[in-house]
Amino acid sequence: MSSLCWVFGYGSLMWDPGFHVVESATARLEGFARSFCLRSTRYRGTTESPGLVLGLDEDPQAHCTGIALRFPETERDQVLAYLRQRELVTHAYREAVLPVTLSDGRRVEALTYVMRRDHAQYAGGLPPREQAQIISDAHGQNGPNADYLFNTTRHLAQIGLPDAMLDALSEDVRRLIEERNRSSGDQS
Repeated sequence: MSSLCWVFGYGSLMWDPGFHVVESATARLEGFARSFCLRSTRYRGTTESPGLVLGLDEDPQAHCTGIALRFPETERDQVLAYLRQRELVTHAYREAVLPVTLSDGRRVEALTYVMRRDHAQYAGGLPPREQAQIISDAHGQNGPNADYLFNTTRHLAQIGLPDAMLDALSEDVRRLIEERNRSSGDQS
């Protein structure tokens, strides 16, 4: 990994990388799908009430479009330490160096964090209604789980990469939150 200076972001890394980015480009990763497949017991949920966050779930028929972020080679050690602390908290992801295709046609090797299906926090295949219920209710040290979803969908739209699945999920979560707010308002 001596010359590795690219990271593939598909969720919060796109809008909150936490490190100095010297170049970014839309990128496509083959063989993985972005999905709410990781139970969050820290950042967007708790051990008692886990939230859901995005993971890259291996799927040979799929691809994920995200952002490749290049950091300065002189900051590699600091960036890698930061990313490992952030992404490998519970070891639900595995670190992988995978080829991504940038929007200008370049192919680069990028550090990527992919879901471990054998991990206890893996939650792949949940029906959309169940995902929406979990996301609308969960809250962790980084705030409401719904904010994570809304920030991600908003950022994807802003950079021209709307995701129909996430957009539909956002609508369901907003509806559930509005219903809960109306219901709690009726009880006061």
